[in-house]
Amino acid sequence: MVSATRAAHNIEITAESLQEDLARLEIQKQALERELAAVVAHLGSVQRALSALEVLMLDSSASADTAGAAVDTGQHQATEPAEAQTDVAPSESAGAVSKAEPRVQQPKSRQGAGKRASRESRAEADQQRNYGKLTEQIMDYFAEAGGVDVRARDVAAALGRDTDSGSINAVRSTLDRLVGTSRIRRTGRGLYRAKQS
Repeated sequence: MVSATRAAHNIEITAESLQEDLARLEIQKQALERELAAVVAHLGSVQRALSALEVLMLDSSASADTAGAAVDTGQHQATEPAEAQTDVAPSESAGAVSKAEPRVQQPKSRQGAGKRASRESRAEADQQRNYGKLTEQIMDYFAEAGGVDVRARDVAAALGRDTDSGSINAVRSTLDRLVGTSRIRRTGRGLYRAKQS
């Protein structure tokens, strides 16, 4: 009889230990998913920035080539005999030189790529500012919610950040950070509540 109760007690201790391990592993999995989402977002922004820089480099090299061609054209005209220029008035010759310089016109696809890259970088900067305000938004939400238990998904929905798993994970990680700094408290698995003041 004693051995049966001891075995039951050992099973109970093992089950509790496994439940603690499971909770810890789930938290670690969520943290890794958040980190992966952040790396993927950063990778995307670096790729967009590189493509925008490549477009700018192509544009600047094309304009440098054009400027070099214009200088060559100007030197060519200076070495022509004076008789060829005598029947043209001085003001007309100045106009002719400026018309002779080719205008650099970007292909429409390149113009569109540059505009897209600048729009994307502006959107990304706005997104970074929004994520910087996330802590304050969450604290404001908990100030309004009072002593009610809420889930991370509910907080994300209230803040309009439930569009994708990366946004929801950002809310979860911020909630975990706020729990760690004792600004809010965890009341259960996946449940959060405002700290009583």
